[in-house]
Amino acid sequence: MEEFSNPPTSEVPKLSDVAALAGVSTATVSRCLNMPDRVSKKTLKSVMDAIDELGYSPNYSARALAAGRTNTIGAIIPTMENAIFARGIQAFQEELQNNGCTLLVASSSYRPDLEEDQIRTLTARGADALLLIGYDRDPQIYEFLEKRRIPTVLTWAADRTGKHLSIGFDNRNAMKALANEVIAKGHRTLGYISAETATNDRARERVEGVWDAMRAADIDPASLRLVETTYSIENGEAAFEKLMADDNPPTAVMCGNDVLAVGALRAATAQNLRVPEDVAITGFDDIELASVAPIPLTTVHVPHRRMGQLAAQALIDTLNGLKPESVELPTSICRRNTL
Repeated sequence: MEEFSNPPTSEVPKLSDVAALAGVSTATVSRCLNMPDRVSKKTLKSVMDAIDELGYSPNYSARALAAGRTNTIGAIIPTMENAIFARGIQAFQEELQNNGCTLLVASSSYRPDLEEDQIRTLTARGADALLLIGYDRDPQIYEFLEKRRIPTVLTWAADRTGKHLSIGFDNRNAMKALANEVIAKGHRTLGYISAETATNDRARERVEGVWDAMRAADIDPASLRLVETTYSIENGEAAFEKLMADDNPPTAVMCGNDVLAVGALRAATAQNLRVPEDVAITGFDDIELASVAPIPLTTVHVPHRRMGQLAAQALIDTLNGLKPESVELPTSICRRNTL
């Protein structure tokens, strides 16, 4: 006959407290939690009722110690202030959940030093693997992750070195394709609103893509009017005003993402400029904001959800001992009303 624990007395309920209230052994409670199909419906109901009454939560730390894995994946994104990363991270989380994993998210505010601290903190707290945005970071960080044997996937960019697992797209060629269309519309005097390019590989490659298109059209890349700022609608608005204050203002303003482009649209409206008749404006990312802007925005569509799904699958496969390959996803141009 099974021996049962004494009535629950602890402030924080334990497995033994659940067993005592349900009138079963601790082994039966464990089976109900881990293999519910192997216990009777009556027993399962008794145990789950006891869990609800006590507010019991399983000790995942103890499980992780025994298994050598926490089933927790970390993701560090540059910002949570706009929707640039929302779709991809949502799909990433959904795929992790389908595989029994939990997501922890941190924001680096586009600061390399803060991202490094977050990488170390998440790994110290037991993250099995990490999703990172882009590849521009101190090589010592990659060395740290390799020594700790923390699988990492780089997203929102394609790693050309082949050193790192990446699920992303070619920022340079994607922006070059859009710039080709801008130039084909007859625009030769171009402006560009970008994030800071020194430590942001995605922003830098998008600017390089515009330069590539200008060279191909025999336009001097040095003539590109470039304004660098941080991502926000207000900063996009201010950058557009700066560009248009020039004695020879651009006839087309390309933006490093849709958030900046919507700011540029707002500034154009305030200056009574017709878009695209007086000035063309383009974005990048194709977030929801682009299609609901006062003038629907011509932009580059990024397959955010597919990227998030494949990134999660790649990390799960790596944790299971497989060696997934990097994937470069295609982008496309969304032709709307601003070009």
